[in-house]
Amino acid sequence: MHGLSRLSNGASSLSPPSSPRHRGGRVKSPSSAPAAVGGYGGGAGSFRGGGRGELKKVVERFGCFLISAMYRRRGVLMFAPLLYISGILMYMGTMGFNTVDRRGGEVAGAVGPGSVYRSPQVFEKLWPFMEAESNRSSNMLLNVWNPKLRQGWKPCIKQAISEPGLSELPPSNGFLIIEANGGLNQQRLSICDAVAVAGLLNATLVIPIFHLNSVWRDSSKFGDIFDEDFFIYALRNHVKVIRELPEDVLHQFDNNISNIVNLRVKAWSSPKYYLERVLPKLVELKAVRIAPFSNRLAHAVPPYIQGLRCLCNFEALRFSGPIRMLAAKMVDQMVKTSSKSGGRYVSVHLRFEEDMVAFSCCKYDGGEEEKRDMDIVRERSWRGKFRRRGRVIRPGANRVDGKCPLTPLEVGMMLRGMGFDNTTSLFVAAGKIYKVEKHMTPLKQMFPGLETKDTLASPEELAPFMGHSSRLAALDYTVCLHSEVFVTTQGGNFPHFLVGHRRYFYEGHAKTIKPDKRKLAQLFDSPNIRWQDFRHQLHDMLRHNDVKGSEVRKPGSSLYMHPMPDCMCRRSENSNTTRSA
Repeated sequence: MHGLSRLSNGASSLSPPSSPRHRGGRVKSPSSAPAAVGGYGGGAGSFRGGGRGELKKVVERFGCFLISAMYRRRGVLMFAPLLYISGILMYMGTMGFNTVDRRGGEVAGAVGPGSVYRSPQVFEKLWPFMEAESNRSSNMLLNVWNPKLRQGWKPCIKQAISEPGLSELPPSNGFLIIEANGGLNQQRLSICDAVAVAGLLNATLVIPIFHLNSVWRDSSKFGDIFDEDFFIYALRNHVKVIRELPEDVLHQFDNNISNIVNLRVKAWSSPKYYLERVLPKLVELKAVRIAPFSNRLAHAVPPYIQGLRCLCNFEALRFSGPIRMLAAKMVDQMVKTSSKSGGRYVSVHLRFEEDMVAFSCCKYDGGEEEKRDMDIVRERSWRGKFRRRGRVIRPGANRVDGKCPLTPLEVGMMLRGMGFDNTTSLFVAAGKIYKVEKHMTPLKQMFPGLETKDTLASPEELAPFMGHSSRLAALDYTVCLHSEVFVTTQGGNFPHFLVGHRRYFYEGHAKTIKPDKRKLAQLFDSPNIRWQDFRHQLHDMLRHNDVKGSEVRKPGSSLYMHPMPDCMCRRSENSNTTRSA
C-alpha cells in the first residue's frame, strides 16, 4: 500500500549534460607560431626518409581506385562512405603529428598552436609592460562589472515552496537515512537532494551521515561543518528533520543502523522512480537507507521539490559557529587590505595540487623530475589506471583542448592582461600547490597583496581545522563568496556551488571569471605576442564572462549553479505578485 506523497505523479528524469568530447583536427599554424601538424614547416621536422611519403602516395591511389570502383557498381554504393572514411583514417595514420619548434628541433607530443607550455617565456617578454601599468590611479575593481547587464533578480524561495491548503506537515511515512560522501560540496549536494526526496515522500529525514572518504580523509560529522540546530529550524515547516532515529525504531533493527535495508537507487532517478519503488518500501519498513546518496535525484523535478533544494542550499545550510566566526574575521582582513579599491578584492580557486596535475596528464616545464613525480602520484592514487593497455596519453592535445590546470603564473598573467594591476588584493583558495615556491613566486611578483587562509589566520586559529579538509574548504568558500570577483580555473564542485551562491547573493550575476582555457593555451604558446594584442584578447574574455554572468538555468542543468528562475524571480515580477496578493 502506498503512503501519502506530496505529488500525484513525477517528472521524468533528465540526464546530466555530457562532457565535451575532444575534437581533434589538423590545425594550420600561423607564421608566428611553431610549424604545425605533420612537419609542414619543412626542415628538420619534415617526414623522415622517403618510405613514409611513398606509402602515403600508395594509400591515396588505392583510396581513389576503391571509390571510383564503388561508384561504377550501384549495388554496393551504400558502402562508399564507409570505405571513404576508412581510407582517410589510413591516410592520417601515415602522417606525423609532432610540431617543429623555431630552433628546428621536434617538440614531442605537440599537436599545433597551444600544445606546448611556454608561459614562462611569454611572461618574461610581457613583464616589463605589466610593470609599466602598475600602481594606476583608476582601480579595475571599482567598475569591473557592467551594471547594465544585471537583470535585477531577487530570492523568492517562499513562493516556490508554498503549498495552497497545507497548514501543517502531513503524517510521516517513515524515516529516511542517507549517507553523504565526497568533499564539502559533494556532501552539500547529497544533503539538499535528501531534503528534496524527504519532502517528496513525506519522510522524516535523519541528519545525514558523513562517509569517511579515502581521498578526503575527513572524520567531520554534520554538526562540525554545518549548523545543525539552524538546519532543523529552517526546514521545520516543510521537512521534519531529527538528529537520530528514535530508540524504539532502532531497537526493531537490533540497535544497528546497518541492519536497515539499503535501497540501491540508481543515479539521477526521477521523482516517479522514488514514488513507485522507494515509497512502498518506506511505508512497509518504516525506515529505509540509501547509501551512497550522491547524484541520486534528477535535475528535472516538480517546482515544489525544486523549491526544497533551493531552501536547503541557499538558506538552511549555513556553516557551524566556529567556521563562521573565523571566516568572518578572514573576510574583514581582506576588506581592510583592499582599502584602495573600496574594500573589494579578487578571489581565485587555484587547482594546481600534485594530484590534479598528475591526473590531467599535462606537461609543464619540470622535465624528467616532473615526469617522475607525476608517475609516482598516478601509481599511488590510481594504481595502474594510466598504464592500461591501449591507453594513450596526449599532453599536447589536452592543453589545446583546455584540459590542463592553469599554473599560478598563468592565472596572474591572465588577470594582469584583464586590467587588474599590482595594487589588487588577491585571495587564493587552494590545497597544497605542487612545488609551491617555484610556482607561487611569479604570482606574488605580479600581486604583492596576495593572501591565503594561512596568512589571514594564525596557526592557533587554524589548529582546530587542520586535518579536516571540509572545514578548511568552508573557510575558503566563505572568503571567495564575498569577493567582488571570483576566478575559477579547473571546474569541480567547489566553483559549481560557489557560482550559484554568488548569483543568489548578487542579484543573479555570478561576478565570476571562467576563462576560456583553449584560447589561453594559444596565447600562452605565443612568445612573440605583443602586449596590446594579449591585453585585447583578455579584455574580450572578461566582457564575455560579464555577459554570461546572469545565465538562467537550462533544462537538464543544475539549480545549484543556476538558481534562476527556480529560486529567484525578477524584481518586477516579484513586485507585481506582491501587489496582486
